[in-house]
Amino acid sequence: MSEREGGVTFQGAPLTLVGPVLQAGDQAPDFDVIDGGLEAVNLASSAGKVRLISVVPSLDTGVCSEQTKRFAEEISGLPENVQVLTVSADLPFAQGRWCGAEEVEMTTLSDHRELSFANAYGVLIKELKLLTRAIFVVDAENKITYVEVVPEMTDHPDYDAALAAVGAAAG
Repeated sequence: MSEREGGVTFQGAPLTLVGPVLQAGDQAPDFDVIDGGLEAVNLASSAGKVRLISVVPSLDTGVCSEQTKRFAEEISGLPENVQVLTVSADLPFAQGRWCGAEEVEMTTLSDHRELSFANAYGVLIKELKLLTRAIFVVDAENKITYVEVVPEMTDHPDYDAALAAVGAAAG
């Protein structure tokens, strides 16, 4: 598995990312995660849809919470063929607790078991065993159309660019 030392920073300190560097135009890798009901979810689970995959280190942190709320607010304005997914290494029970406490209705997926998504999408932080902040837009044909791996973990992603990419992919 490839490693990228200094792939991201946390409060200025460099961290190592594990996995491939994905780019727009690449085929989206498959992954195995679980939902709040402990059911297996993979790329085929949302076949035929445009996916906005919002990746966060932990829902229980400020920026991750704000990022997830922002995309949850956008869901109702997106076309029917778009699915928004939030992926973290949080346990599914913690994700469910957070959604309930914050009154957020959104699909959250846990990568805690195998870090399958993290390794396939190149967002595993080696030192922390967490996922780094990133956005992926995958079209209905499973092609990646947009990638943003946020260089500083405490920064927000470019919400407008991600939503524009979703709009372009949804046609």
